[in-house]
Amino acid sequence: MKVGTSVLAIGVMALVAAPAIAQTVSTAEEILRAWLTSPHANAETEAFRHWDAEGEIPGDCAVCHSTTGVIDYLANPGDVAGVIDRPVSTGTTVECAACHNPAAEALQDVVFPSGQVVTMTGDAAICTVCHQGRAYSGTVDAALDGLADDTVSDKITFINIHYAAAAATQLGSVAQGGYQYPGQSYKGVFEHVEGFDTCVNCHDPHATKVVFDTCNTCHQGATDFRAIRTTPMDILGRGDTTSGIATVIDDLHGRLKAALMTYAAQTSGTAIVYSGTAYPYFFNDLNANGALDAGEAIYPNRYQSWTPRLLRAAYNYQFVSKDPGAFAHNPHYSIQLLFDSLTDLGTAAAVDLTGLVRP
Repeated sequence: MKVGTSVLAIGVMALVAAPAIAQTVSTAEEILRAWLTSPHANAETEAFRHWDAEGEIPGDCAVCHSTTGVIDYLANPGDVAGVIDRPVSTGTTVECAACHNPAAEALQDVVFPSGQVVTMTGDAAICTVCHQGRAYSGTVDAALDGLADDTVSDKITFINIHYAAAAATQLGSVAQGGYQYPGQSYKGVFEHVEGFDTCVNCHDPHATKVVFDTCNTCHQGATDFRAIRTTPMDILGRGDTTSGIATVIDDLHGRLKAALMTYAAQTSGTAIVYSGTAYPYFFNDLNANGALDAGEAIYPNRYQSWTPRLLRAAYNYQFVSKDPGAFAHNPHYSIQLLFDSLTDLGTAAAVDLTGLVRP
């Protein structure tokens, strides 16, 4: 599906008519053209093409992958996160009407996969409907109930948080989007300063890109939001308390990948390798060289030697992987998940935790 000039014209007229949007055609055109640059408008991506052969999108996917689906969901949200009871036709993206309709503008209470209902403020509620993931800590616990921590089981398959679950990250322990280890405390809502605490305070609502100039209000002179530090703690134990918190998360994330591979080889007995783009993401490392080689990232080669301990850590690895803005949405929660995953793997395999400090 291509978005042509006729659709552009229709969109302009819709925006001009919308009371919440500036009433000039020029502004409407700017808004629409910004949207056309966004992932929400890219009709050629897998997010909107995945169901081409079927010609319809199932109800548990349609809410976030079609305008028809989200409008239907908003008409009767129910108590199950992001699901409607019927399939919808393919052919739409996340279009103007998905967010600019009375139900979306009135929405405040959003249900999460955990069943937790969170009251959102401003424009954040409609964003949160889709950017919340499709699993939570309890999903993992339920799948592993009764299984021994370090015993491979054919009952276990990888559980995927899904993609861009920024709201689950930002809400931390309120949403329980990451796997939260028993006995540990976790950061709740990551509250930024007043005026920068909703999605559209930091993101252009139509292009979806971060408006970096807003960061300079407080972080004067910053040229890269990944370089911003959000805690004075020396988390990595290197005497560095000034590097951007994103670099700390990257370091721990890399360590966790290495720890997953070590544990898989030492305890599960089958080497594992990760692909960020191929489902179901974790595969057998056929030559045990620690690298993703040609022919490995295919479904028949999916990793099937899961233990509960390995799955819990892999779930958290994916949780952080699939939110590239985790360092801004809730760095403390992200670090706690990575730290606890490393620590847990370290009880059964050789994992170096030297110097690490949990925030």
